[in-house]
Amino acid sequence: MGSLLDRRERPLRDLRISVTDRCNLRCGYCMPKEVFGADFPFLAREQLLSFEEIARLARLFAREGVSKLRITGGEPLLRRDLERLVAMLAGIEGVEDIALTTNGALLARQARSLADAGLRRVTVSLDALDDETFAAMNGVGYPVARVLESIDAASAAGLGPVKVNMVVRRGINEDAVPAMAEHFRNSGHVLRMIEYMDVGTTNGWDREEVVPASEIRQRIEELWPLEALPPSYPGEVASRFAYRDGAGEIGLISSVSEPFCGGCTRARLSADGKLHTCLFGADGHDLREPLRAGASDEEIATRVRAIWGARSDRYSELRARLAGPARRVEMSYIGG
Repeated sequence: MGSLLDRRERPLRDLRISVTDRCNLRCGYCMPKEVFGADFPFLAREQLLSFEEIARLARLFAREGVSKLRITGGEPLLRRDLERLVAMLAGIEGVEDIALTTNGALLARQARSLADAGLRRVTVSLDALDDETFAAMNGVGYPVARVLESIDAASAAGLGPVKVNMVVRRGINEDAVPAMAEHFRNSGHVLRMIEYMDVGTTNGWDREEVVPASEIRQRIEELWPLEALPPSYPGEVASRFAYRDGAGEIGLISSVSEPFCGGCTRARLSADGKLHTCLFGADGHDLREPLRAGASDEEIATRVRAIWGARSDRYSELRARLAGPARRVEMSYIGG
């Protein structure tokens, strides 16, 4: 196995694979419905990488040191027969972990088949426990109960402990923090609270709407004292904390207030085959064109090595000093 390093000595260890740019929710921090309406030009089927193309690229990335794959979207469960892709990825030498990030709308009925195909873990997005607040976040009035049902189904299928991602946005759902923490205490799942980020250019990001991780932690500790835990692995994005009373674990992701660019080991593959080396970047590197033009594995691998070797991204560290690029890729296009 290889061990690629970028210009800041960060290895390539994680590949996030988007399988679609479509979603059945319209969360304002990702796909605001005012922009992503019925006439939005989503990718056509022929523009998407096939499962065989994705598996071929994943195999090449594994040879270069990637050991963790995460399937994302858009909403990845909108991609038909996703279990087939999971099975293909599970057979790749060097891949130690395959995970899925989902909004949970379709997970309850697919959790068992995904687990049988080789999926190891799931992360489910849930931004509040009351329907009114959650509706304000998801944009389409999707009910909380359906997401909770999917979390239970994933756990029953052996895909736990489930990670539950909550984006905290001031003025909309920051008051839901205590209730979310209380619900997932003693559940065996891991709630992770995420600062509202300026991914893409359509979500109307305003720093005043960011609730810093330090404030989130304070809200929780007023009810249940916490103690810091060490990272589970190098480059982990969430700061881990345990409840002192033994009720489980919680995570805080602080990309805005406490950037973690220095430990970032992630690359992102868009649904149409572009390799992105930063969540906050503007343009990706096209791998679909050489793939479909008949390039050899070594030719594609050489391109990947050159892209990662030239990487120097650290947008979150520089955010306060930059007005930001005129355009950033949307989160729905490359996953979170």
